[in-house]
Amino acid sequence: MAAHVRDIFFDLDHTLWDFEKNSALAFETIFEQLEIEADLEAFLKFYVPINHEYWEKYRKDEITHEELRFGRFRKAFHLLGFEISDELVMRVSSEYIQCLPLNNHLFEGTIEVLDYLKAKYNLHIITNGFHDVQSRKLENAGIGHYFATVTNSEKAGVKKPNPLIFEHALSLAKTKKEQSLMIGDCIDADVRGALNCGIDAILFCPDPEVSYEGIKQISNLSELKKYL
Repeated sequence: MAAHVRDIFFDLDHTLWDFEKNSALAFETIFEQLEIEADLEAFLKFYVPINHEYWEKYRKDEITHEELRFGRFRKAFHLLGFEISDELVMRVSSEYIQCLPLNNHLFEGTIEVLDYLKAKYNLHIITNGFHDVQSRKLENAGIGHYFATVTNSEKAGVKKPNPLIFEHALSLAKTKKEQSLMIGDCIDADVRGALNCGIDAILFCPDPEVSYEGIKQISNLSELKKYL
């Protein structure tokens, strides 16, 4: 693989940036600031799968940006059985967007592997996340300087796995499919999306029990060294 690869494209959330850990820390701060007396651990048990569900709908253009930002919180509080006004839900949503990028936990081996790859390849980001939030995550986590380009769905006008976002990223990076590689945590959006566009891909899945036939896969970022 290393012989033909010149440009490596990473997803950000759940791949380099530890979304669940940083998200939980953001909620801890918000619940305290807004004096929300809901049980945080119980809330997260509802919110985490609901957030995945809403992002999946957003990725498929089944809901709008605004519906994503409000609906996931409204549904989580509802299933928790916690009474909360729509006004306060909106405040939670607004504070969450501001607070989330303030935390900067990365997956184990992120800096080590970025240092290793940066010396040999051009590195890039392709994300379905919102431009303002993702930019602050990269800056606050201290990893923005590793990446030559950052492609997000807002600027591209489409979301992964739409091939047009990959084409946009290739154009921005001034590179070709055959010399590129995509690394991400989502089998559909990142891996199959890239493969269907003609770009080689590796799935990052911390759970070694999960596997997909015919898919190159790692459970720790340091394992990229055996491919690259």
